[in-house]
Amino acid sequence: MSHTLDSFSAECRRLLHADPGPAGREQVRQLLESVLRDDAFVASYLGPLDAPKTVLYEDPDTGFQILGHVHRSASEGAPHDHGPSWAIYGQARGETSMTEYKATGTAGGDGPTPVEVRERYVLKPGMARLYNERTVHSTRRDDETRLIRITGTDVDKVKRGRYRKVEAASA
Repeated sequence: MSHTLDSFSAECRRLLHADPGPAGREQVRQLLESVLRDDAFVASYLGPLDAPKTVLYEDPDTGFQILGHVHRSASEGAPHDHGPSWAIYGQARGETSMTEYKATGTAGGDGPTPVEVRERYVLKPGMARLYNERTVHSTRRDDETRLIRITGTDVDKVKRGRYRKVEAASA
């Protein structure tokens, strides 16, 4: 069965209205994996994109967004969170190396919070991962990628934490 943006956004909306918490988000993550395996959907909605970020859908009631991302070349992001929002990253084309972090201390004054690596993994086409509020993570891409990211709100309008990587302490 081929998905459309209308059917996908309507089902996300239904799931998030029924349960806006982590369990509802997990259902959206699973739905996104099914959409990412739909070659016609990916070709129709991500294929024509050229901008690094395009809002494909924004829910008028809750504000959740479905975004299409195109990264044309290698890049590496700094550790970040999505503030009070959650996010689901879904890989459509290419691979994204993900790193999750844990805080190792507190920020000094206005300085960034120190974090160390907790987990590393690779998102491959058809895979999606949920990051709940304040989950610190970073991305690395070695080549062109296309992905869908779903967020609980417009994360460009929320206050986000600042982080700096530190080496893990030796045992």
